[in-house]
Amino acid sequence: MAHPFYHAKSSAKKFGGTADDYIKLHQFLDQSKAHIADARHRMWLHNAAGCFLGEQVFGVTIKNSDNKDVPVRAILETHILEDLGWIPSLSECFQSMEIQDWMHQKSKRLSQNKTL
Repeated sequence: MAHPFYHAKSSAKKFGGTADDYIKLHQFLDQSKAHIADARHRMWLHNAAGCFLGEQVFGVTIKNSDNKDVPVRAILETHILEDLGWIPSLSECFQSMEIQDWMHQKSKRLSQNKTL
C-alpha cells in the first residue's frame, strides 16, 4: 500500500469509522521512512514487537468516529499484513544482519558464540 493514508482508508473499511481515526497509527508504523526511504525501514516496526509497542503508545484500543472500540494491535497487524503478507518476529527481522564490531565494541560478551 506504501502510504499511511491508504492503510488508514483500509482500516476504516475494515473496522468502521473514517480514515482520520487511524492515520496516526499508520504514521507510527511508517515513521522510519523519514530515515530509510526504502523497504528496509520496515525492519524497525513492521513486526510483532512494533505492534506491542504501538499498543503501549496508543493504548489497547482506540475509539473510532462510529464510537466503536477497536484493538490497536489488530489495526497495526493489518497494516503489516497488507505490506508484507505475514507478521515477522523482531528476531526474524534481524536474523540476516551480521553483527559488526561497532555494535559491541565497549560491551562484554553475553554469549560464548565465537562469531560475535
